[in-house]
Amino acid sequence: MRALTKEKLKNFAHLIGIDLIGVANIERFKNAPPRMNPANIFPEARSVIVIGNRIPRGTLRGIEEGTNWISYNYFGYHGLLNTFFIQKPLYELACFIEDHGYEAVPYYSGVPEVQPDIKPLRPSAVAPDVELSIRIAALAAGLGEIGWSKVFLTKKFGPRQRLHAIITDAPLEPDPLVPPGTICDRCMLCVKACPCGAIPHIKDGKTESVIIDGIKYEWAKIDTGKCCLSVHGGDKRVSPFLAKDFPGLIFDVREQRV
Repeated sequence: MRALTKEKLKNFAHLIGIDLIGVANIERFKNAPPRMNPANIFPEARSVIVIGNRIPRGTLRGIEEGTNWISYNYFGYHGLLNTFFIQKPLYELACFIEDHGYEAVPYYSGVPEVQPDIKPLRPSAVAPDVELSIRIAALAAGLGEIGWSKVFLTKKFGPRQRLHAIITDAPLEPDPLVPPGTICDRCMLCVKACPCGAIPHIKDGKTESVIIDGIKYEWAKIDTGKCCLSVHGGDKRVSPFLAKDFPGLIFDVREQRV
């Protein structure tokens, strides 16, 4: 077994084109729900490595102008997250770890397809599918913090990065956590800017939180119904696509009530 240090790992990661990399020890996930705990994917895990690649600022230009969507989809979302641009270096980093004698589980962080009522496949096991919260994993790896809008923020790229992870039995030194409020100052501009009113104001007291190494991280409890309706084109103020097929559509997501 060849010695593997965090410095050696990070140097290789940057060499193969990874923009962000952080390390959490498995103990930082001790309070995670069973179906979100990386130890239930790899029981011998000692560390969780979270990597990130930037979303180029220019991928958003066509959307802002209302003239081009495909560039963002390929270079900022689907192509970056699900297919090639981050998957290849993730694979290479996992191989690098295994070349040093450890085991590495590359974790795909795309949209999970969790079945709530499925039973465990063996006695005393956790039911599939175990799915990490990649944003909380990145928080635990010291890459940044979750902003009030629940978007993951880093000092280097703000909200513009896609994240993946590797679960490994390599005993790596964890990175320090980013203190709450270091990046997101709770200015509430996200509340004002959200076109569907899905982000509650801090004065409403609707929050979610996690505790990692005794530090509490808190963010807004997003109205996922409004957010989903808006993102998928239910409101033509936000997306023009559904309105093309339903030209008489009159639907204001902001008016929806639970």
